[in-house]
Amino acid sequence: VIGHPKYQESKRIAIFLSMPDEIQTEEIIKDIFKQGKECFIPRYKPHSNHMDMLKLSSAEDILSLELTSWNILQPSDNDSAREEALAGGGLDLIFMPGLGFDNKGNRLGRGKGYYDTYLERCMKHPSGKPYMIALAFREQICESVPVTENDVQVDEVLYEDS
Repeated sequence: VIGHPKYQESKRIAIFLSMPDEIQTEEIIKDIFKQGKECFIPRYKPHSNHMDMLKLSSAEDILSLELTSWNILQPSDNDSAREEALAGGGLDLIFMPGLGFDNKGNRLGRGKGYYDTYLERCMKHPSGKPYMIALAFREQICESVPVTENDVQVDEVLYEDS
């Protein structure tokens, strides 16, 4: 991941804080800060499909985050001091999780549409659509995954030996 040309040229990067069954992102987050890039992480609004990408100040900043009922670390709802990526310069790159992926760039998420609705907002931002890379285990690559007209394809799926 950290040798990928899109990662190397990106300055503003959104990445998920991994759950135990996902590709672990901690080392990537540490490298984002080591390289002097800006790091944004998701904050999901429960009972909706709304998500924002909020800026982390450092890799250690993760320790200040709250654990949600889904067992995901994220900034609290009353944390208004953090920059939201689309309120500023947008994003260059988004690393995305998922349950399954196919070679056409289709992604099966967890069913709420958070990333799809966020990407719609990204496309309206002056900086335009960020490059999207899904991080997967080889076992998550399928011949095809079910999609709807609202699903946004990723630009690339990275997995071991891909």
